[in-house]
Amino acid sequence: MRFTLLAPFTPADLSPRPRALLALLLLDAGRVVPLDRLLAGIYGDAPPQNAANALQSQVSRLRRRLGPDAPAIELHPAGYRIAAEPDDVDALLFERLAREGRQKLAAGDARAAHDLLTRALALWRGEALADVPELAEYAVRLAGLRRDAESAQADAALALGWGDTGELAARLARDPLNEKTRAQLMRALADEGRQAEALRLYEEARELLADELGADPSAELTAVHTAILRAVPERARTTVPAQLTRFIGREEEHRRLRELLSAHRLVTITGPGGVGKTRLAVESVTGAVFADLTAVTGPGELAQALLNALGLRQSALLGGGEAPDPAGRLTAALAEEELLLVLDNCEQVIDAVATLTHRLLAGCPRVRVLATSREALGITGEVLFPLSPLDTEDAAVRLFADRARAVRPDFDAGDADVRRICAALDGLPLAIELAAARLRQLSAAELAERLDDRFRLLSRGDRTASPRHRTLRAVVEWSWDLLSPGEQLMLRRLSVFTGGTGVEAAGAVAGLDTFAAEELIADLADKSLVDIRDGRARLLETVRAFGSEKLAEAGEEAAARRAHALHHLALAKRLEPVLRTAGQLDAMTALDTDAGNLHAALDWAVTEDVPTAFALLTELSSYWWLRGRRLDGASRARRLLPHLGADADGEHLVLCVANAAVTEEVPPELFARAAAVMDDLSRPPEHAFTTVIWALTAGPSDTSFQEAPPDHLFARDVWSRALMALGSGMMRYFGRHGDRGESAFREALAGFRESGDRWGQMQALDELARLASGRGEHGVALAMFDEALVMSAELGSTSDSADLARRKGDELILAGDLPAAMAAYEEAMELARRDGSPLGRAAAHSGLARIAGLHGDGARARELYERVLAGLPSKTFVAELIGIEVRCGLAALDIAEGRLDEADAALREAAVAAVARWYLPSVAILAETRADWLLARGDAEGAALLRGFAAAHGHPTPVPEGHAETYARGRELDRDEAVTLLTGTR
Repeated sequence: MRFTLLAPFTPADLSPRPRALLALLLLDAGRVVPLDRLLAGIYGDAPPQNAANALQSQVSRLRRRLGPDAPAIELHPAGYRIAAEPDDVDALLFERLAREGRQKLAAGDARAAHDLLTRALALWRGEALADVPELAEYAVRLAGLRRDAESAQADAALALGWGDTGELAARLARDPLNEKTRAQLMRALADEGRQAEALRLYEEARELLADELGADPSAELTAVHTAILRAVPERARTTVPAQLTRFIGREEEHRRLRELLSAHRLVTITGPGGVGKTRLAVESVTGAVFADLTAVTGPGELAQALLNALGLRQSALLGGGEAPDPAGRLTAALAEEELLLVLDNCEQVIDAVATLTHRLLAGCPRVRVLATSREALGITGEVLFPLSPLDTEDAAVRLFADRARAVRPDFDAGDADVRRICAALDGLPLAIELAAARLRQLSAAELAERLDDRFRLLSRGDRTASPRHRTLRAVVEWSWDLLSPGEQLMLRRLSVFTGGTGVEAAGAVAGLDTFAAEELIADLADKSLVDIRDGRARLLETVRAFGSEKLAEAGEEAAARRAHALHHLALAKRLEPVLRTAGQLDAMTALDTDAGNLHAALDWAVTEDVPTAFALLTELSSYWWLRGRRLDGASRARRLLPHLGADADGEHLVLCVANAAVTEEVPPELFARAAAVMDDLSRPPEHAFTTVIWALTAGPSDTSFQEAPPDHLFARDVWSRALMALGSGMMRYFGRHGDRGESAFREALAGFRESGDRWGQMQALDELARLASGRGEHGVALAMFDEALVMSAELGSTSDSADLARRKGDELILAGDLPAAMAAYEEAMELARRDGSPLGRAAAHSGLARIAGLHGDGARARELYERVLAGLPSKTFVAELIGIEVRCGLAALDIAEGRLDEADAALREAAVAAVARWYLPSVAILAETRADWLLARGDAEGAALLRGFAAAHGHPTPVPEGHAETYARGRELDRDEAVTLLTGTR
């Protein structure tokens, strides 16, 4: 599907707000558009109340309007994304073609530039976004890009001798002060032999600028005027080398670098070896003198290299006289000249380059310098341009595909292995080009699998390149050899970190104090071997792999890994208690930041230091469950299960079993041992959240008639007492005591609010919403669900958000709002998909099946229910609850179709788990469905009893006619009577 923004909007029959929403998504096709930008674009400065829900409804309507063949509109934590290809949106296709056209022009390929720019401008068939007045500023931006493209197209045409004097004259008439257009028209006239007319245009400009602006003509316009008056011969000099491959992936860097070069006299491109510093420099300059310093080893050779690049003989510089030194001779030669000098590969003679560059810039006021180096020159006035690796989701993939097609023309860039390769190579252009060349012998999948041995794999490069750029190892080894012993030590030790580290941790692993570590990391950052962002040091994966080799060669790996694991165990211990306080989000952010290191430490300890592994798993469990990262814990816990010996007990046993059970069933004997540990506790567990994790894993035991959990299992702090109140509310609810637990839930909510724990508040709100729903207060329940959803979003727990969105959908059905319920279930499905949670997807599918059934689409409902049953991933408590609901849903479909025997079989299966668990919300669903079955069999009395029972547990149902008294008695049914009816044994 193609979309037009540079002409009447397509599709044309959208109303204004959906049109603005679609336009905003299309202008960032393929990328997430933040919620605040969407709300501002649709509603301006006056968004409606509950704007997020309003936006969700707009998105749902837009999805339905576009239909199933349109690109998906996806929900993300920060906003929405339309899964359209940028080239299917004419505005984005225009921007790409115009950008590539300008790049071709800068590279000297005028014919290709003209073709691209002509294609770009042909996409305009009207005004940009004319049908979307809300996006006027976007339209202004696009109009500016159109003018830039027209100007670049004119430059390309002039370079080819195709200057259109008529078109240029028309443009100048529309904007007489545009000196760029005037200069182009002067050149076109001169090309046609009409120099006199061209010179008159210059005189007109001088008068017009003086009258209108009080200014003189620009340097560019003056240069064209001078060139027309006379031709200026140039001396033979070394210009930037022509390139044999396309320039890909640095469009924005190219633009910014050219801006810097126009405003500053010294710009240095810095970055690690192989990142593409030289290529960017070459692509960003025209008419520059190029000096390659790769082979230079000292100040004397440096001066000679510049003399050679400038095409100057030493004896001729001062008319035969001798200057006191080479720098003096160079300064004298360039004193009056306007020149851009490119100094490439400066790092091995950085001090000499700095000294000479400073002297040239001081003595030659019209000379500018662009340097490339792995570290800065360190001169006052120097502007640094740090060059990062390519974006591995876009630019790196495009570069790989382009180079791959040079050796394999039929190469498919859509292969997922390509992204793996680019990510593993950190987006380093040189590494990507070396990898693409190996496709002569290997498939992309084989290449991706062998990147663990990257230095041997990527050992064949361009024979004409300098030795340090022919292989990946040579690129890194060149930088390594320039390091001091202390810098080499720090680089080796940094290789054990995953995802970066702070200075304190780096010092601990290197055995250095913080000040010494900070100095060494700063030195490595100056040499482009360490990337420092937000106070954290990170190695590129290629540098990390090289450092790991050196670490092993030095015999330091075991000590470094152990120090790394112990440091991060101490970090986890320090932050774990904070997760239950008002500092919860800050603690989670700190753990997020070091999640890679924490998990790497645990992975190492699983095989090398099992006690440390259990300690790490124990300290991290609260974080995994609160943050919704339970799959991270599950995979590691399963690897530790074999280490739970016969004498293992305590919290590490319980938490290992609970984490492992997230994805797969745990051996029954281990589960029983963990349950025994919890049953035998005589004091609060060391980690307060252990009680919660086990309860969520094992589900409720036979607590239906208890009033409160055992007091000795809870500490005296505010959070622990709130948890106890939450447990008490659950037990009172199950046991149908008086207020049904509401007072306990409110006490829990107040306690969790006091402690600052959002998770606890979310759980208490969920239970209070359930009680409000049972009273028919659907507005109150929905408000509580919305508040809980805000908290789950703050926690970043997509699994909890998916669960809450799904239950909100259930509540919306009770409130009679099926479209909103559908939107809530769709949101739950998207969140569960992002979280990678099979249980979350199963629960959302169950909700969607329920909607299908309510719309009368029994076949679709049955298909969804059966898909859930076939894919339930484990036999945990939550999986059992979903199974109860799904079997009840299938039974309801069978009842509606008159298949009462099949319905009875499904209800008996559901009753096995429901009776064993006695989780009343699920029991009430079963009671309601069994009541319908009884009514279909003609047993109105039994149906009335079960409907009354269901109503008493939060599922209000209609009273069978003439059975109000039986219905009321059903509200008081005891457990044994209810079980008899639920299991069909009456």
